[in-house]
Amino acid sequence: MATLGNPKETIAILNKYNFSFQKKFGQNFLIDTHVLDKIVNAAGITKDDVVLEIGPGIGTLTQYLCENAGHVIAVEIDKNLIPILKNDTLKDYDNITIINDDILNLDIAKLAHEHGAGSIKVVANLPYYITTPIIMGLLEKEAPVKSITVMVQKEVALRMQAAPGTKDYGALSLAIGYYCEPYIAANVPPNCFIPRPNVGSAVIRLLLREEKPVRPKSEAHMFKIIRASFNQRRKTLVNGIKNSPELGYTREQTEAALLSLGLGASVRGETLSLEEFARISDALLDME
Repeated sequence: MATLGNPKETIAILNKYNFSFQKKFGQNFLIDTHVLDKIVNAAGITKDDVVLEIGPGIGTLTQYLCENAGHVIAVEIDKNLIPILKNDTLKDYDNITIINDDILNLDIAKLAHEHGAGSIKVVANLPYYITTPIIMGLLEKEAPVKSITVMVQKEVALRMQAAPGTKDYGALSLAIGYYCEPYIAANVPPNCFIPRPNVGSAVIRLLLREEKPVRPKSEAHMFKIIRASFNQRRKTLVNGIKNSPELGYTREQTEAALLSLGLGASVRGETLSLEEFARISDALLDME
């Protein structure tokens, strides 16, 4: 069995199976053992854990997870990688379940239950084109997840942990902050991958909150307000809400709600905290 994590072994496996990278799956395989160690350490994997890995590729990170976890569920969308995983790179591990499917189609609660886990830890080197849908899908469905430790594009990691008033702050920062405590564990340069991506990457750990930091009357309504305020970033919150196809408030209603909270009509979403968005959402709901 090939021990992966360096360019030589990775290239040997790719050549052995005549593997071609699929651009549509955003495939970039890790070739740096230090980064692999950092991911496993940041995730805090122990033998008590059931780990869900999204996009194992040729099994590089998966080998490290199998060495450290109780059980690993690896979900790979590319059917061409399944023989490599099953017949070669992971064949010596008895604590692995390999599933050929799209993670967005799977019932995570059912998977956890089948493996006797109340909750699981998610670890992944995510395809950058689908990072946000995968993470938000896990969070919004309230899947039984303890933590999510993922490799993402560096600028996305910065947006996930950005504070109000900073250039990276936006709807994603607020959504992540509502569900999780984010922590950037490592920055990863392009030369740690085959093929090399055009951007820098980062490992971010999202520890799911036991209790949400705010309690809006309607979570769905609050996120409609948040989306409206960042759809046109340079616009005021009043204009964003007025122009939103998801909402039906007039300028006067929004201005009255802001005034009732001691906020001016010229306030912009990029300066507001999660708590302030919750209060604005509740104030608008009270007007209906």
